[in-house]
Amino acid sequence: MQENLNPLIELTLSQLVSSMTDYKLEQSGMSNKTVTGICVDSRKMQPGNIFVALKGEKSDSHGFIPQVLLLNPVAVVVNPDFDTKPYLQNKETVFIKADDTRLALNQLASTFYSHPSRKMFCFAVTGTNGKTSTTYFIEHVLNQHNYSTAVIGTIKHRLHDHVWNTEMTTPDSLQLNQRLFEMQRLGARGLAMEVSSHALQQGRVDSVEFNTVIFTNLTHDHLDYHKTMENYFQAKQKLFTDLLWSSSKRAKFAIVNTDDSYGKKLHVAGSAEVITYGENKDAVFKFKITKQKYDSTEFSLSSPFGEKLCQLPVVGRHMVYNAVAAIAAVVSVGVSVDQSVKYLDTFPGVEGRMQLVPTGKSIFAFVDYAHTPDALEKVLSTLDDIRNSQFEGKTANKARNKIITVFGCGGDRDKSKRPIMAQIAEKNSDLVYVTSDNPRTEDPNEIINEIKKGFSDSQKIFTEVDRALAIRQALQKAEPGDVVLVAGKGHENYQIIGSEKRDFSDFKTIQEYAK
Repeated sequence: MQENLNPLIELTLSQLVSSMTDYKLEQSGMSNKTVTGICVDSRKMQPGNIFVALKGEKSDSHGFIPQVLLLNPVAVVVNPDFDTKPYLQNKETVFIKADDTRLALNQLASTFYSHPSRKMFCFAVTGTNGKTSTTYFIEHVLNQHNYSTAVIGTIKHRLHDHVWNTEMTTPDSLQLNQRLFEMQRLGARGLAMEVSSHALQQGRVDSVEFNTVIFTNLTHDHLDYHKTMENYFQAKQKLFTDLLWSSSKRAKFAIVNTDDSYGKKLHVAGSAEVITYGENKDAVFKFKITKQKYDSTEFSLSSPFGEKLCQLPVVGRHMVYNAVAAIAAVVSVGVSVDQSVKYLDTFPGVEGRMQLVPTGKSIFAFVDYAHTPDALEKVLSTLDDIRNSQFEGKTANKARNKIITVFGCGGDRDKSKRPIMAQIAEKNSDLVYVTSDNPRTEDPNEIINEIKKGFSDSQKIFTEVDRALAIRQALQKAEPGDVVLVAGKGHENYQIIGSEKRDFSDFKTIQEYAK
């Protein structure tokens, strides 16, 4: 689809700069030239753009300013310590010093694209696990309710049939405002958005004005970046305090999982209404699973709106958590619990999230994105619960029906979780195949060796560095009634080896070898 990213109205530099806080003009006067765009990548500069220089952990675009000036920018925004004196003879470009150029980028981008988040009902979902599924549940319910809703997240950005691919869960503030602007022009009234801890830490969503924010859980992940769980939690906390407090939306809500220990201690801006959910007796939206199969889940839901029996055509306790979070969230936009329950009965599932792969055989093969210890444990626990329920009141040999797990760990990422995931896979599986995930620039054999440090029983552990072969071997070991879980990559249709992105799909690989 061809994107139209031109603003609805033409803005001058003075109009745009008036949206900034904490800045200083390096020249007297202000240009009334029309701004043609905002840019943070010197390779994409166009005449008439504002260039915003950003300093990150690995790069600093202040170094590209000489090249940028050759392309006649209307203005350049820089850090306070940048020496502008060598460039001030260029009277065609205004230099602006901002205390925080990332904040300046948020303010400029939101203003340039006419504050798109103000025109939509915006949901933000954060947590270690469950973000994608929760946004998809929200999207499905609202679209069924004829409330056109867009999604921004890990798998893709989409509004109905309009799809934009993405490289990260939460894009930078410039791309984000561009995307919201385009979605809003295409008719989006609602937005369900995944918000990562990295995005919160780096201020990528500071210009988005949210109505309803959702906390799913917090477990071991991203400690290569945040270093400690407390730092990780504080990054998430920002969504429920700073951003919710600063939002201009009149009615604001926080949907919080209070079964999670971090959910219990989460602080929420006083201007927002807090709605809790979970299995605990004090939750406002309280659920209890009543029946599980390999293709569906039944649960009861108690809320201020009464008792409901819910049918969900997907698998897993964690998926019920996500569905209940969505039910509680859409109440804030006016959808009744009765309507949500009815709409969820037709939920199509989420690509790569407890996705049952048709094999043509009497084995149950699942693909799931579980790449953290908590996510892997929840998926395997769910599969074991379902397996156990199949044999209630029967004399069949339960030991014959195995759970076979295939997993690896990503390279250049948090190494501390590798042996922990091994322990969880071993404890909750009958056989385990350890293989490559996205090794990136690490030696995949070294990653496997670090994973293997967590195992205690080598009799049930197999290693195969080639992911396709590992999946094939697991399927060959499976007998009728067995479950094969391929975890870690989920929806991804690639594998990153070195710096190369190669075509690879767990789903397609299972289908191919199961023939």
